[in-house]
Amino acid sequence: MQVPKRLQPLVEEGVIDDVVRQLMSGKEAMVFVVRAGGETRCAKVYKEADKRSFRQAVDYTENRKTKNSRQSRAMAKRTRFGRAAQERAWQSAEVDALYRLAAAGVRVPRPYNFHEGVLLMELVTDAEGNAAPRLNDVELTAQEARDWHARLVAEVVRMLCAGVIHGDLSEFNILAGADGPVIIDLPQAVDAAGNNHAPAMLERDVANLRNFFGRWAPEILASNYGDEIWSAYQSGTLTPATSLTGRFVREEKAVDLEGVVREIGDAEREEAARLMRIATA
Repeated sequence: MQVPKRLQPLVEEGVIDDVVRQLMSGKEAMVFVVRAGGETRCAKVYKEADKRSFRQAVDYTENRKTKNSRQSRAMAKRTRFGRAAQERAWQSAEVDALYRLAAAGVRVPRPYNFHEGVLLMELVTDAEGNAAPRLNDVELTAQEARDWHARLVAEVVRMLCAGVIHGDLSEFNILAGADGPVIIDLPQAVDAAGNNHAPAMLERDVANLRNFFGRWAPEILASNYGDEIWSAYQSGTLTPATSLTGRFVREEKAVDLEGVVREIGDAEREEAARLMRIATA
């Protein structure tokens, strides 16, 4: 096929040998099957900000840092330069997350290169060697649903142990690879320790898995891995080997009503004394 304009520089520099075909076009990027170094890989070409529908919500970008103070100021002011810098930061977030997660043993596509808005990475395939389908296009048996749910909960744990929360995990960004589920699409990945929305995003990711696999194995719908995982993470006891039950009961402490009344009374008396001092001064 004709080489797309955005891939032409990589062909000219020898990073890509040939473009085989377009694999998909999504809300934030187009993906092509390419040949590079004698291997078949995929190239993710990020769409420009004004040509894609996914919004860079502040919930996702909270606490993302840039080392360049000029870029930080420009990004805050939303200047043209700042918007371009923000776009580069959004794209590089996925690259950083992929390298970080791959090093931690999370099953994500292996990244190879990132150049001018193009991410070159592993092409995930099915058992026949074809591009792997997304999980939402796969029919499962009840036992397959149980097995895949357990594997993906373990991947979520492994991600969190590496300090990362996917933030948008669902059947639409998980591939059914020959060796099991592979997690994709990470530009909105969240820093677990530095984002106030991290607990809610983790719970949403886990709930999406629960609701999807619960279609085939209804007992999964009664599980509560999200709160259990986050509680272990907060207590510093979470590891990839942590044994989970899927059950979690939040500890409710009884309210000391008498203590609350005493506190209110003390505050009222202190305020009355303060006003008296002002009146007699």
